[in-house]
Amino acid sequence: MPLLSACGGSDSGSREGTTSGKDAKKILPAFVASNVVTPDIPSKNGSSQGFTAKLDGADLKTSVAKKLGKGGKVTIMSPFWGSPPKGNNPYYTAMNDLIGVDVQWQNQDGNTYDQKLGAILASSKIPDVVVIPGWNMMGKIPSAISGKFADLGPYLSGDKVKEYPNLAAIPSGAWQRSIFGGKLMGLPMPAPTAANIVPLYRQDIFDKEGYEVPRSADEFMALCKDITNARAKVWACGDMKWTAMNSFGVRGGGEKPLWWDMEDGKLINRLETPEYLEAIEWTRKLFAAGVVHPDFKLGKSQTVDPAPKFAAGEFLIWDNNIVHWYGQQASQATQNPDFKIWGMDIWNHDGGDPTLYAANPAGIFAFVNKKASESVIRDVLAVANVTAAPYGTKEWMMTNYGVEGTHYTIKDGVPVKNDKGNNEVLNAYVMVASPAPTIAHPDLPDYTKAMVEWEQRMGAFTKKSSFWGLQITEPSRYTNLANDFEQLENDIIRGHKKISDMQQAVSDWKSKGGDKLRDWYKKLLDENGTAAS
Repeated sequence: MPLLSACGGSDSGSREGTTSGKDAKKILPAFVASNVVTPDIPSKNGSSQGFTAKLDGADLKTSVAKKLGKGGKVTIMSPFWGSPPKGNNPYYTAMNDLIGVDVQWQNQDGNTYDQKLGAILASSKIPDVVVIPGWNMMGKIPSAISGKFADLGPYLSGDKVKEYPNLAAIPSGAWQRSIFGGKLMGLPMPAPTAANIVPLYRQDIFDKEGYEVPRSADEFMALCKDITNARAKVWACGDMKWTAMNSFGVRGGGEKPLWWDMEDGKLINRLETPEYLEAIEWTRKLFAAGVVHPDFKLGKSQTVDPAPKFAAGEFLIWDNNIVHWYGQQASQATQNPDFKIWGMDIWNHDGGDPTLYAANPAGIFAFVNKKASESVIRDVLAVANVTAAPYGTKEWMMTNYGVEGTHYTIKDGVPVKNDKGNNEVLNAYVMVASPAPTIAHPDLPDYTKAMVEWEQRMGAFTKKSSFWGLQITEPSRYTNLANDFEQLENDIIRGHKKISDMQQAVSDWKSKGGDKLRDWYKKLLDENGTAAS
């Protein structure tokens, strides 16, 4: 059985469990790598692929030979950050013409999207397509996915995907993550599986002051004390919790969900491991030593962007997602040519090689309404086949930059958006489906190379946990079991609570359902196996 029969459920309602092994192989689309463009730096060890060469509009390749859309209308609800543009703007019009589909956007505020999702999924008026990010898959939403959305397997499983070559080139891990309730339901946004939290640092200041990049927890603490001079308004770092989780080898690293894995024949949760407590305690010591910028101590970093103070040299080390490595460098380099941000390799706390855990291979999904007709589903797949076009193609350029001359110009091989481009070309079509993970910054090729190579080096120390890549729908009775742990972590590292409070919380978690959830996960593993082969 692909699903836990003990958990019940039916085709029309929610289905708990997961799907892997032989059952998944019957469902997954065939993988056919794209040969339209060749990356300058191929993917390795779960990294993104990298493109460093300059772009030339005349040299862009074509990855969609003919319009697959049949002219139908498709409504898409998606999270949006910022002010959505008007519906009939030149970007939307050009994209719809390229695809052959009349896409009507129902953009919703990304900051309150979970509330809107819940209301829409509980109603009878669900749009043709609903985009759901992984971080919004809480509470009843995962079970609603199985009941409210269409099975795309009849259109994409096996060789059927070859009708949509850009979808066929999406890595299989991302599709595995798109299986809900035993059916292929999501159109994925693939992600690199290598670590994505980088300790960014001001290399220009390090070089000037003679600071050396640390290689252990003790070296890091000593460096932080050396850097910090509160009177001069200079602190060493921001909140280093995510890097602490990585350097102490905590399962799941900087990722937030509770993490289960097998150890010595037993199924354990990250909460129960000594590494988890050690990582929190070490981060607490950084705060207690006064080396963390006060904005992080006060929790202001949640509401006030720390970037200007990092740029001003008020703190020199910043735990951040790898995508911000380029962003921070690009935003400052024009004003200060000496400005240089680099990324520290993650070290094991004792100075050896780190133990890292693979991130999930997809994190955002687009779902098609279960009531959609075949023609609507085909039109949605036509949209996705364009938005999943690889870097260096006309379709990628249109999806990400809009119309040349209207939304952007190419200056010295680099596409540059104008005001119209910045207002219209964002947050929309890229949410439907994406190509294999890619880093491409032709304006800063050295940084593209550095980012991909950082992922590749960290990828060499990365292993897959027992449940890696599986889309798991837990029984609803457990959905709120772990809600308070992240807040408790943050309270402990800021000195408001103690490690003993965490130990008590873990004990309570086990008795309130954690141990029963362990049994549920163990049965899941016994019956389904893993996807991490």
